Amino acid sequence: MSDAISFLSPRADVLARRAQIVADLTDLLPPECLVHEARELVPFETDAFVSYRRLPLAVALPRTTAEVSAVMRYCHRYGIPVVPRGAGTSLSGGAIPQEDAVVLGLSKMNSILEIDLPNRVAVVQAGVTNLNISESVSADGFFYAPDPSSQLACTIGGNIGMNSGGAHCLKYGVTTNNLLGVRMVLVDGTVIELGGKALDAAGYDLLGLVCGHEGQLGIVTEATVRLIAKPEGARPVLFGFESSEEAGACVADVIAAGIIPVAIEFMDKPAIEICEAFAHAGYPLDVGALLIVEVEGSEAEMDATLKDIVEIARRHAVKTVRECQSATEAALIWKGRKSAFGATGRIADYICMDGTVPLSQLSHVLKRTAEIVDHYGLRVANVFHAGDGNMHPLILFNANDPEDAARAAAAGNDILRLCVDAGGCLTGEHGVGIEKRDLMRHQYSETDLAQQMAARAAFDPGWLLNPSKVFPLEGRPA
Repeated sequence: MSDAISFLSPRADVLARRAQIVADLTDLLPPECLVHEARELVPFETDAFVSYRRLPLAVALPRTTAEVSAVMRYCHRYGIPVVPRGAGTSLSGGAIPQEDAVVLGLSKMNSILEIDLPNRVAVVQAGVTNLNISESVSADGFFYAPDPSSQLACTIGGNIGMNSGGAHCLKYGVTTNNLLGVRMVLVDGTVIELGGKALDAAGYDLLGLVCGHEGQLGIVTEATVRLIAKPEGARPVLFGFESSEEAGACVADVIAAGIIPVAIEFMDKPAIEICEAFAHAGYPLDVGALLIVEVEGSEAEMDATLKDIVEIARRHAVKTVRECQSATEAALIWKGRKSAFGATGRIADYICMDGTVPLSQLSHVLKRTAEIVDHYGLRVANVFHAGDGNMHPLILFNANDPEDAARAAAAGNDILRLCVDAGGCLTGEHGVGIEKRDLMRHQYSETDLAQQMAARAAFDPGWLLNPSKVFPLEGRPA
């Protein structure tokens, strides 16, 4: 599997100047902000897409926007590729380096700069973890809505790069819906400001272009994000169904009825068993599929919404309806869901796919996903954000068996093609990275890709930023 996806060939002139580059970076950064010894570079050779790895030329860990600017200005002057890195939780290989690249990590830029409750915004450095934003304002009755499963570790800079979502994005939206402004360093070291505290900024919506740019347009060093008041109450409810198809059809009907819960999360039987064994969350084990539906508001509002959802679920032969009875029970329910990826890692190696499909196609895609994985002689556990059709099939395989790994990769590619063919897209929140780069032509025409690459080249004409990612290597502009 390690040879299945290619990288750009390292620039020989950059490799030949490695010693001088390290010496120059030493002049720009204090010793604790530069990593260049081979042993110390190993932790940066891959991200959460662990099938691929490359040792970078060096790792810069700046503490300020000014230091980021200095490193970018130097690398641009000498034609040195730069790979941005947040916490390294990317599941698409977005932060995997290459041998001629300087990894620019933002882990030392981890301060919350301002909490502005009257305007309901926070200004944070890019290395602040997702969960830390909510924790910093929780006592005041606010939270930051996007909540990826990796929110304990993933950083806001990485969230902006991949336009991350999470369980509660059904009601509150993904990162782009909660991002108001950024400070960003361009490839030549120029520092720009996009957006701000206002709900809408003047001029072109460059902020919309930057959110989801996968580190190819610049380095985001600070972000202004929206804070939301906590609801009066919230209640997760477990709905168990005979089959994945019935659960998928129920989700489609709930949304079609105009009901928007805070979250609708899906687990099939293998995922239920894996997560229950890990978290002991009280999931029913006698069902073929499970929905975690969370509603919020006053007690009367929650009761009314749940009544409507239960009525729809009964039309799909729901077997189990179990309402949360305490804060402890609610925490366990969400612990099980948010631990799904880690819990699955206890059972087998896996690759996590990330395709999005129209809700009307959810049952069909779930059925075909099972058939595809079975065709390759593998197993799959499905756990995903059902409310917005963002699927995360976990394909189980043996990473020590090259043939098994190749089958898993092939099955994953077939599933992503299925998502596109069903009217969806290649990614909902994990990004393209290297994982889906060579599938971009399945979703986009050559004209579409040329237009996107032209926009990218306007920011980075030399393709120095994260150069092996997102776009197919063939057909790029010279």
